[in-house]
Amino acid sequence: MKQKVHSGSKPKLKECLEEEAYLELCRTTDLLSRRLGGLLKAEDLSANQYNILRILRGSPDGLPCGEIGNRMITRDPDITRLLDRLEKRELITRCRETKDRRMVMARIAPGGLKLLAELDEPVREAHAGQLAHLGRKRLWALMELLQEARSEG
Repeated sequence: MKQKVHSGSKPKLKECLEEEAYLELCRTTDLLSRRLGGLLKAEDLSANQYNILRILRGSPDGLPCGEIGNRMITRDPDITRLLDRLEKRELITRCRETKDRRMVMARIAPGGLKLLAELDEPVREAHAGQLAHLGRKRLWALMELLQEARSEG
């Protein structure tokens, strides 16, 4: 039997409901991230490094560093440091473009593709273990609400 997760407090009508909703989102994000973080940590990856690998897998021709930063789930001001670590592990490659020497393109390397392929199923299983109990209809509703909340910010 699954244990129900409580935030420790119930929203009070006199308090700011928007703040309470925000805190619930933060608590949920933290809980879900920590559970997935263990899986990534076993592969010596941070969530941001994993995100970069997934972004680059979806763009086999490569992307400029700035575009990778724009596509990140969580903004990281030091994208160069993240790319340095991935390149050192031979999970990505970087090179300067011949037309515009100022532009550095990053591409996923065979090692990065292999690592992602190994992680795909365990990550899917982890997400299913975290959220499948909500059911498809409620997951779609949740995603729509979250997208709408982002569009108003």
